[in-house]
Amino acid sequence: MEKNIIKPIKRLSLRDEVYETLKKSIVTLEFQPEERLHDKKLAEQFGISRTPVREALKRLEDEGLVESLPGSSTRVAPLNVEEAKHAFTVVAVLHALAARLACPLLNQADMEALKSINKTLQLSIEKGDVIGAIEADTAFHKVFLDAAGNPEIILALERSEPKIHRLEISQFATLKALNSIDQHNQIILACENQQFEKAVHLVEENWLSLGTLLTQQTASR
Repeated sequence: MEKNIIKPIKRLSLRDEVYETLKKSIVTLEFQPEERLHDKKLAEQFGISRTPVREALKRLEDEGLVESLPGSSTRVAPLNVEEAKHAFTVVAVLHALAARLACPLLNQADMEALKSINKTLQLSIEKGDVIGAIEADTAFHKVFLDAAGNPEIILALERSEPKIHRLEISQFATLKALNSIDQHNQIILACENQQFEKAVHLVEENWLSLGTLLTQQTASR
């Protein structure tokens, strides 16, 4: 008897689609910090029932991007400098761990990808394209995450990174963002020279320095 070993490909559930859409809108500040979110209105905009919207909002609340208020109302969580400071520490350590696993495994295609992505990042920064810059920065570090091949690191980052990206977008105009280009180039050079521990340190410092700059600027506003 022929075995049916091919399983159907699962598409995103409606609940997941709503979650991803709302999460992106919150992270990119399309929904501003402290803005009220009405599940009925959102359901009407999506053209769906309120149940998947409520489920998505609950999930976003568990991740700290949404908060419930007295009277059954919901709003986008305010930017929290102290929370972001803690998130940066966790993210820096996780990315450093990914780099430690990945650096000995990087091949020539990976190195070329890092250089190309860093050029894209520089162009986005020069154009003031904040979303493009964050996407390029994410893609740069994703090279290490993919090479590391550890899904647990990725799962842990999915909870902390959105809080960081919201802060980045809110402060983009005042960031010394070009510093990140130089830091990335140093990481690439260390990898090329097989100075793996140096590369790991530079990856961690890349995130920690950004965190320090962001939290200082936000606190001074």
